[in-house]
Amino acid sequence: MTPQAILEQYGPRETMEYDVLVVGAGPGGLATAIRVKQLAAEQGKDVSVVVLEKGSEPGAHILSGAVMDPRAITELIPNWKELGAPLNQPVTGDDILFLTEARAFRTPDWLVPLPMHNEGNYVISLGNVVRWMAQQAESLGVEIFPGFAAAEVLHNADGSVKGVATGNLGIGRDGEPTENFQLGMELHAKYTIFAEGARGHLGKQLIAKFKLDEGRDPQSWAIGIKELWEIDPAKAKPGLVVHTAGWPMDTRTFGGGFLYHLEDNKVTLGFVLGLDYKNPWMSPFEEMQRWKTHPSIRKFLEGGKRLSYGARAINNGMPQCLPKTVFPGGALVGCDAGFMNAARIKGSHAAIKSGMLAAEAAFAAVAAGRQHDELAAYPEAFEKSWLYEELQATRNFKPWFKSGFWIGSLMTGIEQWLLPKLGIKNPPWTLHRDKPDNAYLLPADQCPQISYPKPDGKITFDRLSSVFVSNTNHEENQPAHLTLKDNAIPVQVNLAKYAGPESRYCPAGVYEFVNDGGTERLQINAQNCVHCKTCDIKDPLQNIVWVTPEGGGGPNYSGM
Repeated sequence: MTPQAILEQYGPRETMEYDVLVVGAGPGGLATAIRVKQLAAEQGKDVSVVVLEKGSEPGAHILSGAVMDPRAITELIPNWKELGAPLNQPVTGDDILFLTEARAFRTPDWLVPLPMHNEGNYVISLGNVVRWMAQQAESLGVEIFPGFAAAEVLHNADGSVKGVATGNLGIGRDGEPTENFQLGMELHAKYTIFAEGARGHLGKQLIAKFKLDEGRDPQSWAIGIKELWEIDPAKAKPGLVVHTAGWPMDTRTFGGGFLYHLEDNKVTLGFVLGLDYKNPWMSPFEEMQRWKTHPSIRKFLEGGKRLSYGARAINNGMPQCLPKTVFPGGALVGCDAGFMNAARIKGSHAAIKSGMLAAEAAFAAVAAGRQHDELAAYPEAFEKSWLYEELQATRNFKPWFKSGFWIGSLMTGIEQWLLPKLGIKNPPWTLHRDKPDNAYLLPADQCPQISYPKPDGKITFDRLSSVFVSNTNHEENQPAHLTLKDNAIPVQVNLAKYAGPESRYCPAGVYEFVNDGGTERLQINAQNCVHCKTCDIKDPLQNIVWVTPEGGGGPNYSGM
């Protein structure tokens, strides 16, 4: 049955009404909810706020490095220390390393560009911070519904956003309702704020419907692959922040690693690779595993134990790529819009700040008796904020590296080290990009094949054992949430021309080509999906479309 047929037979859906609806309980969404409730309390007004979260709990799907700049959370909740926010480990040192295959060269402290300085920041688990923020939101009267995936944007007759509908539960793999069927519900609001993270499913639809990216550069993406380890206490250096460039990337491919020392003998480490890479033989997952074998990284991991694994697409936060963030009835915040600062490798502070700005605009509108119009005060406030200044100053970081590692390093040094010393905050030029990441792949026969070493099960691992420690689970008897516009394209185009890149760029083993009696076909193992969204971004013909699975499905990250 089609969704429309199901609704006609089993509807109408139950409806709930709110003043402000937030889709996504990440740092941006929760900051939005908290700020609306703070303003309501200050002015003695009753404003209802609800947050929908597709994960089993707030934080279950959150993945970030992370080194956190506390500026935004201090603005939002000034007494966060007294309230027990899990920002426990201050940064104690920065190492920026350039790697060759066997050696590491440390950048002298005096040469480190401003965005890479981390004095006053904290090494955190963003998942734990989000769980704490959810507690603060609920204490203010915010309703949070975890395990409910917002699957559909609802519109008023004039086209403005009315709210969202959650996905149906208990639909079998054949598309028919099972004995466990439960119709989704509708949540209506005067304003709906979308905070789904990078490449949000509904945010993508809204950008297309309202042409929010008209006149903007194509968004720039990367995939971040992360692990959490418990290491030998003798090797622990709480607060040390390590970033690497160079090996195993060639000088034409954007990528680098990070290793952050948390408290309690834990390190969080990972690799970020730009999704505009050209060689279809490249595997971001295997590049990350190979990176761990470098002596400067391996020395921390030997004798330790891997605790968790995850992956997530991230956007690169260039103002020239930011879509318009408002439309009739709602707004985009955080990485759903693209506010991450790639030069600083930080996005949580930007998500919180953008959520606060959207909340202030939404509250003022509700208090004035408005609804379903455009929150113009939000982008206006953003352009007057410190976040705007920060992103403007680093707007050329990723475009320079498109020209190669050495030009990128030189020009980043000029823009982020030399010019500030001369009193110039913003570079007097702006670089642009003209095509999306999926358009960069070259045919496989034009690129060298890459031979990756087999995992040793101690330092390096395979995909399936990695997915296992991500605690990923989906109800198996449900329609695949990884869909194809055209079932023929994977074999006739992707396999024939690009050697099946989906089998390599997916970090969870979702896609594999199998031979059935001499005929190749693409098999989709949707139960493995960690919701990174890489396939939705990198597929050459944009034939793969990620849609929401049943609420609560996906990874259940712990300590990530």
